[in-house]
Amino acid sequence: MGAMNYVSLVAGLALSLTVSGVYGADDLPSGAVRITPKELKWGPGRLPGQELAPLLGDGTKPGPYVQRVKFPANYTAQAHSHPEDRTYTVISGTWYVGYGDKLDPAKLKALPAGSFHTEPANVSHFVVTKKEGAIVQISGTGPTATKFVDPAHAPKK
Repeated sequence: MGAMNYVSLVAGLALSLTVSGVYGADDLPSGAVRITPKELKWGPGRLPGQELAPLLGDGTKPGPYVQRVKFPANYTAQAHSHPEDRTYTVISGTWYVGYGDKLDPAKLKALPAGSFHTEPANVSHFVVTKKEGAIVQISGTGPTATKFVDPAHAPKK
């Protein structure tokens, strides 16, 4: 091995050791987020029956947020809207979504795992799961809220 190749090899190894030393297995640069499925911290969702795991930000506060929501089997959320634009990715299961001021099964579109969906702010929609339930990743800019078209469908406080 020539002197220049040896110097290049040593310099490359030193750089890789420095970088891996700076950003090791448990050390992230400021502002970075990395979460495995086992590290998710599930808690009560915003609506009865749901479970929520925050990934980034806090949907109840101003600013961007990303969260995962578990919808149990045979779940129904009557027509409602949110004040912010949202994006959704179905992680597992099948999630059924329809638009309108009243739940209409004929308007439901099945979104299996891997599906992507956007939702404009203040547009009434409804969601359903069937026997398998679903986990959905939701992104938006908070603060978020849920406003039911028929206030009688809103959870009792």
